[in-house]
Amino acid sequence: MAVPGKREATGRHAFLVAAGILLSKVFGLVRLAVFSHYFGVKSDAGDAFTAAFKIPNFLQTLFGEGVLSASFIPVYARLLSQGDEEESGRVAGAVGAILALVTSVIVLLGVIATPYMIDAIAPGYHGAKRELTIHLVRILFPGAGLLVLSAWCLGVLNSHRKFFLSYSASVVWNIAMIATLAWFGRRQDLSSLAVSLAWGSVAGSALVFGVQLPYVLRLVRRLRPSLDTRPANVREVIRNSVPVFFSRGVVQISAYVDTLFATELGTGAMNGLFTAQNIYMLPVSLFGMAVSAAELPAMSSALGSDAEVKAYLRQRLDSGLRRIAFFIVPSAMAFLALGDVIAATLFQSGRFKHADSEYVWAILAGSAVGLLASTLGRLYSSTYYALRDTRTPLRFAAVRVALTTVLGYLCAIRLPPLIGLAPEWGVAGLTSSAGVAGWVEFTLLRRTLNRRIGNTGLPASLVAKLWTAAAAAAAAGWAVKFGIGVQSPRLDGLAILAAYGVTYFAVSYLLGVEESARAIRRVKRRLIL
Repeated sequence: MAVPGKREATGRHAFLVAAGILLSKVFGLVRLAVFSHYFGVKSDAGDAFTAAFKIPNFLQTLFGEGVLSASFIPVYARLLSQGDEEESGRVAGAVGAILALVTSVIVLLGVIATPYMIDAIAPGYHGAKRELTIHLVRILFPGAGLLVLSAWCLGVLNSHRKFFLSYSASVVWNIAMIATLAWFGRRQDLSSLAVSLAWGSVAGSALVFGVQLPYVLRLVRRLRPSLDTRPANVREVIRNSVPVFFSRGVVQISAYVDTLFATELGTGAMNGLFTAQNIYMLPVSLFGMAVSAAELPAMSSALGSDAEVKAYLRQRLDSGLRRIAFFIVPSAMAFLALGDVIAATLFQSGRFKHADSEYVWAILAGSAVGLLASTLGRLYSSTYYALRDTRTPLRFAAVRVALTTVLGYLCAIRLPPLIGLAPEWGVAGLTSSAGVAGWVEFTLLRRTLNRRIGNTGLPASLVAKLWTAAAAAAAAGWAVKFGIGVQSPRLDGLAILAAYGVTYFAVSYLLGVEESARAIRRVKRRLIL
């Protein structure tokens, strides 16, 4: 049981989340590398699959991990901390059953309404490209429904502090898609390969759910599936999920706007955006999601007086912010200074050429603008959820999406022709405008929460040290880049990024950053052992 004044150690939990995410992301990057090898960036079949992949994904976004983390985990984790096994089983069963019913209905409606969705979401697709996208969406929708159910498993597992399995389970989904590409890649044309890959994704989704379910059944001994919404705790979950549902809907509007603009920017824009987003999400998931996911159950389990709970939340929040910033600041600098190196190291082979690496770099550089804000904002949102407040993050998410839409249109559609750029380069305008809007949302989240629980945030001195270390690391990376010339994209990239990472840790250590010193001490202890 977590109580104010007695800090629950979540460092190990965050490590397990990060380890699970890292394993999953490594396989995800392998999947994307194999995908890029066969499809490249500028192919109609690749664009069609990427767009199709995004459309049913709205189901997972609306009903998946984000909603359950905000509404289900705080209630379920509190019941576990109180030792109420009977009620926790009732709540888990009801939420799972209701989620399964709602998801099934939406999957059916989605399959029927796919042609209308394509017209609204990808108006730039016509002819064979449009028909292929429709076919792919109809295949992928049931897989998205299975991933929603696996998110319910994740909510249960996280509440029981079983983090590694919940975040590493998607490895089997990536393996299924990699195997599909490897088997059919040389046997089929690109359109047929996209169809086979969609079926591989559905099979992988079923495996993700199947891997987690036996452990959930073992943990929830009194699981009672039902559609009964009368129990107070079930009503609380539903009540809290409504604002989060709309909040995730607002996020989907942002994703819709990105997709809408990208389909108007020419062949390759959608695929380039998707590739960059996969790289961008790596540090967000590894560090922002890892810390936020580990902290949410601990924050939600806090008991005591109002003052004690607020002090406890401030302590946890400030510690989490420091851990996130230590890794996100160098990630943002790497995207800005070495984005071409990162893209080439991960994907440059087959149809993915050097020009594609530079194109992805431009998109990554735009993403670097808001990387720190969006990642820190996740932890602030988790703190609101621990306070059973799901409405405040909704309001600020709406502000962010409104700004993203206006700025995205100006930067992605209107600006490139004015400065003589080809339309496809407008994708970088999309990511940079989203970053500006992310900083506005983060500022609103922090200011409002500070009024409720007291002052929180990163010390200015720490932020200055982290950016100084990151700048020194970028200089070291560029020195290696110019020194070794062009040998092999992957070998060169590994050398450059290794120099970058070593320099960052060394300089931050010399500047007295505690997180760096702690990491180095751990490495020394393990080397001695």
